[in-house]
Amino acid sequence: MNKAITDGIVFNPLPFSAGLALWSSGDGTPGSPSYAISGSGVFVAADQDFSGCLEVLKTDPTTKLRFMGETPILAGCYLQVTARVKAVAGPLPAVAIAGWAGTAGGMQAIGLPQAGPTVQLTTYGAVVEIKAIIATADRTGVNLPWAGAQYGHIGLDLTGPSGGLVRIDDIKIEDVSSVFTRDLVGLVDVRDYGAKGDGVTDDSAAFNAADNAADGQTVMVPAGDYLLQDNVTMQSPVRFEGRIVQSPSYRFILQRDYDYNAYLAAFQNEEIAFKKAFQALINFADHESLDLCGRRVQLSEPVDMQAADPSRTRFETRRVIRNGQFEPADGAAWDTVQVSSQATYSATDDNRLTNVVNAASIAVGSLVEGNGVGREIFVSAVNVGAQTIELSSPLFDAEGTQVFTFTRFQYMLDFSGYEKLSQFILDDIEFQGRGVASGIMMAPDGFTFHVRDCFVNRPKNRGITSPGRGCQGMMIDRCQLISDEQDVPVANRVSIGFNANANDVKIRDNRTSKFKHFCVLAGSGNLITGNHWFHGDDEINGVRKGGIIITQPNPKTIFTGNYCDNNFIEWTNEHSSEPAFGAQFSFGGLTITGNMFTTNDVADWFNFIVIKPYGPGHFINGFAVVGNVFRSLNGRIDRVEHVDTTFADLDYSRTRSFEFSANTFHNVNEPVSNPASLSFEQQTEAATWVMQTRNALPFEGYALSVESAMPEGPVTTASGASVFDLPWSLSEQGTDRRDVHLNWSSAVKGRVRYAVRMDQTV
Repeated sequence: MNKAITDGIVFNPLPFSAGLALWSSGDGTPGSPSYAISGSGVFVAADQDFSGCLEVLKTDPTTKLRFMGETPILAGCYLQVTARVKAVAGPLPAVAIAGWAGTAGGMQAIGLPQAGPTVQLTTYGAVVEIKAIIATADRTGVNLPWAGAQYGHIGLDLTGPSGGLVRIDDIKIEDVSSVFTRDLVGLVDVRDYGAKGDGVTDDSAAFNAADNAADGQTVMVPAGDYLLQDNVTMQSPVRFEGRIVQSPSYRFILQRDYDYNAYLAAFQNEEIAFKKAFQALINFADHESLDLCGRRVQLSEPVDMQAADPSRTRFETRRVIRNGQFEPADGAAWDTVQVSSQATYSATDDNRLTNVVNAASIAVGSLVEGNGVGREIFVSAVNVGAQTIELSSPLFDAEGTQVFTFTRFQYMLDFSGYEKLSQFILDDIEFQGRGVASGIMMAPDGFTFHVRDCFVNRPKNRGITSPGRGCQGMMIDRCQLISDEQDVPVANRVSIGFNANANDVKIRDNRTSKFKHFCVLAGSGNLITGNHWFHGDDEINGVRKGGIIITQPNPKTIFTGNYCDNNFIEWTNEHSSEPAFGAQFSFGGLTITGNMFTTNDVADWFNFIVIKPYGPGHFINGFAVVGNVFRSLNGRIDRVEHVDTTFADLDYSRTRSFEFSANTFHNVNEPVSNPASLSFEQQTEAATWVMQTRNALPFEGYALSVESAMPEGPVTTASGASVFDLPWSLSEQGTDRRDVHLNWSSAVKGRVRYAVRMDQTV
């Protein structure tokens, strides 16, 4: 660009022939003395080297020559000043391009250089050319960096001994911006607006000024370290050669071309670039998502997402991070931290530990372990002053004081610093844990956290962890979670896919492999559809653990269209501070329909559905297992369902609304259903037929009622006469209450088909 051409600006001062009143022997400002009256300079019309020149007698230590007209100084415009001089007589002086820099209102710009490089004259009569470049930018090639100046009175300084006589040709000023501009058009250099790039000077104002001036053109950031100690928002495209240096306290927002690549170019560090791009994402409304551009971001330590923008502790507007990969680098930053501390628990305040010793050493998100502590209990908040800890769920049998263990795993993305985070989405991202780091730590509070089309590969301890209620309405869709324990026997595994403490979780179309547990669900209202989780090993008669753990007795949860492979659904109430049945709902509100259950190489006592009460008095009330396929390979199993009585058994006399029907059993010794459809043949005449249900009812429940009975063929007396009267039944007979009696008006024999239920429907 050349302002003389594009804007018609005249930079050249008038020639000396136009009159010496235009040339000052002072600063050139209004009122300063001119050569027309000073007597030390005269116009020479004819000179063998110059076609008209000024002859100056040097009378002062520094003799000045300044054009009294105002030469404009424009940001981005580079002015080259050229003067040709020769010594005529007397002492030989030194010569330099010089000037007075002015600002609005006729004020002098303070602190700017007034003279360029000095050239010493050495020979009489020899023409010497003196040059200097003036610009607002402080960069290589600029002799007079006049940042902030708006105009100048430009000329020469003669220094050295007095008495010398010098002749000066007409001074020329020309725009040489094209020498400094990378492209002839379309680039605005931040150095033209005062940026230093020295890593010490705050260049924030220069960046903002360059962006304002660019008006959509590309802003150029040349090589250097540009310290920004304020918020900077760039509305124009930016090209980076230099590096931005900025603390998390300030934001750097690229409104145009917003993506991870742009921030990587700006900060030239993968981790810092991601943190600053995330900071911009939650502080800039024009973009709803951060595209990682398919890049791998290698992490030297867990990313504290809240610390990336310390100004916010809550964020509840939809935002997305998508399309990339995170991978931890080896290092001590990923080491698990474990703290033991004494604390007190009371069931009357069941989500809190009190009198916690050294609470300051316990981090939010720590796994809590101890006597009477259920699975996947986490620290959701710490109050150091009050010595209390908030828990993600209650403890089933930890009343009193004991020493608890608090284990803090390290996650690639850690949102636990937020008080509340809602409507946040991770999309099409691979978390490559490498057995070094865990995947995602959620915020303690929030709703509709969504992980979709992501791979969580080889997490060290956990795939996704919710330390509190931040999983309300969480959605995990079309993801793959692969453990780092593929070759570890089930009995020795420690890693868990994910957990949830709050309600309304949707788990859909995911594939999970070889964790200790696929998930632990403590809330209600869960929809679990179309997933495949397999957790077997190569052991013969190997141990199997629960794939999905439900820790609420009435979870209002549906399993449909899943593939449960070499593990089982475990249903407990371990997250209850009062696990014995009282006024709460008992085991019910669970529907398991249209799923595939398979296992291989297991002992015959393996089961696919296990209920484990942690206190007495509980019973089934509203449970459906319908239309599923149960299959055992490489060996048979006894039954598909079981009650784990480690802590307590169910009260089978209170079973209500239990449907277990239309299922398919392969290699299962005791197929069960409710109602169970059975046949019985009485071979000798008797008025009371004792009919054993044996193991035909699920969970070996009591025979609470006979739903129907129909003779198959004649019922006859000892004389062979047919009997047509209606029998009546008695349920819950026998010492195990699993027999029923069919009573006739006389002793008869025959065969009947009957249906018996282990529940009451009313």
